[in-house]
Amino acid sequence: MDQPHTISRRDLLGQMATGIGATALGTLLAAESDAAEAAVVHFPPKAKRVIFLFQSGAPSQLDLFDYKPQLANLRGSELPESIRQGQRLTGMTSRQSSFPVVPSRFRFAQHGASGAWVSELLPHTAKIVDDVCFIRSLHTEAINHDPAITFCQTGAQLAGRPSIGAWLSYGLGSENDNLPAFVVLVSQGSGNKGDQPLYDRLWGSGFLPSKYQGVKFRSTGDPVLFLAHPDQLDDATRRAMLSDVTALNRLNEHHYHDPEIATRIAQYELAFRMQTSVPELVDMSGEDERTLTAYGPEVSRRGSYAYNCLLARRLAERGVRFVQLFHRGWDQHTSLPKQITAQCSDTDQPTAALIADLKERGLLDDTLVVWGGEFGRTVYCQGTLTADDYGRDHHPRCFTVWLAGAGIKPGFSLGQTDDFSYNIAANPVHVHDLHATILQLLGIDHTRLTFKYQGRHYRLTDVFGNVVRDILA
Repeated sequence: MDQPHTISRRDLLGQMATGIGATALGTLLAAESDAAEAAVVHFPPKAKRVIFLFQSGAPSQLDLFDYKPQLANLRGSELPESIRQGQRLTGMTSRQSSFPVVPSRFRFAQHGASGAWVSELLPHTAKIVDDVCFIRSLHTEAINHDPAITFCQTGAQLAGRPSIGAWLSYGLGSENDNLPAFVVLVSQGSGNKGDQPLYDRLWGSGFLPSKYQGVKFRSTGDPVLFLAHPDQLDDATRRAMLSDVTALNRLNEHHYHDPEIATRIAQYELAFRMQTSVPELVDMSGEDERTLTAYGPEVSRRGSYAYNCLLARRLAERGVRFVQLFHRGWDQHTSLPKQITAQCSDTDQPTAALIADLKERGLLDDTLVVWGGEFGRTVYCQGTLTADDYGRDHHPRCFTVWLAGAGIKPGFSLGQTDDFSYNIAANPVHVHDLHATILQLLGIDHTRLTFKYQGRHYRLTDVFGNVVRDILA
C-alpha cells in the first residue's frame, strides 16, 4: 500500500523561503481570494463602495425631516388611542399616565428644486437635498437600542450574525491590497454624552471567517495599534520575521486545515502593508484649505465626526469597500432641544461637505452614502412637557433615513407617515428592504449572497427583504 504523502517542517520552510516567497505567495493568494469573491456579483453594479453615516441613538425624525405643522395646534393634548392602537412602549414610558403630543419647536422650510422639508437645525443638509433621496417610512421591530442597532448592522436582533460590512467584504473583496476592505470610525457627539455604548461585534464577522470583520481606526495614538516598528527594527528585519512566521503558519495550515490560520496569514500581510499605507492615509497635510474649511472647524480634531467624514472620503478614493461611521449622542429622552441642537452642530456641515466633496471629485457616481439611525422618536413627550423643553422615547414604527450617490434617484422622497409621525401611511420600507437595496446597488442579489453555517444557508436579509426599486435611478 502506498504511504500517505507527508511533508517535513524543514522541507515546507524551505519551499516557503526559496520558492515564490511569503510576500509573493500572500499577494497571489489574496488576488485569487478576491477574484473568487468578486464572482459573487450577479449583475453590473451601480456602486463600488458604501459610506454608512450611522447616527447612533436614533435621531428624531419629527425635529429633522418629517414636518408635521398640524401638531402645533395639538401641543399638550393626549395622543389619540386610535393612533397609538395599543402598540407596545418601552419601559421608560410604559408607566406614564399621560402621553402629551409635543410638536417640534424648530422651524421647517422647503429647499431645492425637490422642495424637501428640512429643519432649521440642518442648514447645510438643506443645500444638498437635490442630491439625496429621503425614505420617510423606514420601520423595524426592535424597540430598544442594542437589538435595534444590531438589527441595522447585521439583519438580526440577536448578536452573532455578520455585519453588513463583513458581508460586503466577503462578497466583493477589496479594491486596495494595502488597506482593509471594511473600516470603522467612531465619534462621540455633543448631544447625549452618556449615550448608548457601541460594541465591536457591531462590525464583526459573526460566523464568517474573521478576515472579513471591520478594522476600527482609533481616535488617539496610532490609528491602528503597532503601526510603528519597535526601536532598532527596520523594514527588512520585520519582513524577514514575517516571512518566517508565515512559513510556520503555512505548516500548521497544511496540518490542521483550519481556515482561521489562512486568515491569520492574510491579516499579518495586510498589517505589514498598512504600516506604510495608513500613515499616508491619515496625513491631511495635502488637503487644501478650501476643503478643510468646507468640513467645518472640527475637521482638524482627530476622532471628531468632521475628521471622520473627511477620512471616509480619503478611504473611498483609495478603494475601501465599506466605511462605517458611528456617531453617538442621539438618544435624547430628555432635554431634546438642547441636545439635538448640539448634535446637529456636530454633523450637519461635515455631512453636507462629504456629499459635495465626493460629487466634485466624481466619487459620488460610484459611492453610495447612507445616513440614518436605528429607529425614530415618539411624537409624545417622555417625562414632563414644559414651555421650552421636552424629550422623546424610542419609536420603531416609522423613521427617516436618506441615501445619496450611485444608483439613487436624487431629489426624491419616498414614504409618508400619519399626521403624528406615529404610523406609516404609504410605502413602508423595512430594514431588510434597505439592506436588499444596498446589495442591489452593489450588483448583488441579496437572496444569493449566502454562507452555510450549522447546516443552513444564511444571508444578510435572512428570509425577507425586497429591493426598493422606487428609489433607484
